[in-house]
Amino acid sequence: MGERHRHGHRFRGKPRDLRAPDRVERLEVGRVVGLSLEGLDITTALDVGTGSGIFAEAFAGIGLQVTGVDANPEMLLVAAEHVPGGELRKARAEKLPFMDGSFDLVFLGHVLHETDQPVQALKEARRVAKRRVVVLEWPCREEEHGPPLAHRLSHAAVESLAAEAGYGAVETLQLTHMDLYRLGVGP
Repeated sequence: MGERHRHGHRFRGKPRDLRAPDRVERLEVGRVVGLSLEGLDITTALDVGTGSGIFAEAFAGIGLQVTGVDANPEMLLVAAEHVPGGELRKARAEKLPFMDGSFDLVFLGHVLHETDQPVQALKEARRVAKRRVVVLEWPCREEEHGPPLAHRLSHAAVESLAAEAGYGAVETLQLTHMDLYRLGVGP
């Protein structure tokens, strides 16, 4: 089904499973989008690991120019159905095919824990972002939904990865079912 990866953390379900109503509800999409943009004038967004395009669709729905990337071409086919005006490309988080400072916002939704090289993924996000990088992750606790605990990232792990990737302070926001990290990269 998709590309084979070294560490085996990759989502193994069907792309459409990512759009299950109970999962979408847990994501708090509107709240995440609002917090991602809060306090900034944002017009362009890159959704790294776009999957089925849930967040790309939400960003496009509020008028942003959206680009989505995913390593899995099957995911991109589903995303294209929901983000018809967006640009979608096959790419890995660790090697983004864009020039420096191409996007106001770079969003990594449930993808950092999936990458083979999370520090490199954060470096690439910082490189192509003008204003902010936002990371949405599952909380680091055993839960019925989401990846196993061994694949989840603690607050300390995200902060350490961000520091190693060259970010300053990490703003951590605990949502009802997720953890959101805002990483500043510009004015």
